Amino acid sequence: MKNLVLLSLVLLFLASCSPSPKPKTIYIVRHAEKQLEGDDPELAQVGQIRAQKLAQILSDKNIEHIYSTNYIRTKSTAKPTADQQELEIQVYDPRNHDELVEKLKADEGNILVVGHSNTVGQIANYFVGDAEKYKDLEDIEYDFIYVVTLNANGSSVERKTYKDY
Repeated sequence: MKNLVLLSLVLLFLASCSPSPKPKTIYIVRHAEKQLEGDDPELAQVGQIRAQKLAQILSDKNIEHIYSTNYIRTKSTAKPTADQQELEIQVYDPRNHDELVEKLKADEGNILVVGHSNTVGQIANYFVGDAEKYKDLEDIEYDFIYVVTLNANGSSVERKTYKDY
């Protein structure tokens, strides 16, 4: 029993000595504008331009991880940033936000997440705490960037637009 108490104290001490997670920013966006035909459409021309603009916005943000659902429109939105940062796009299941959020919390460094009108607000809501929750986006809304800041004091979310950059 004495050894168990001693072991517990040593483990508690070691845990308290470990550094707190480094601050990071998570950028959550809906895929860019898509073609209107097909089950898994490609980006429309304006969507391709928006994807390039996203890469431009994130060019100096030290993105170290990129997550996208496994759809052409989401991966195509993430691709310019992935190419620019020389990163692989990691696919996540849009029906399992809990698993994605655990990965986002565990990863070190800044992150881009590309999702859908009915998922980006829900993912951002994991980080808003007691603040007002975000609603799903309308079908015509493509211009929001949810900026999640994680640090030792907790997390915060700010919803910006591409024009803010």
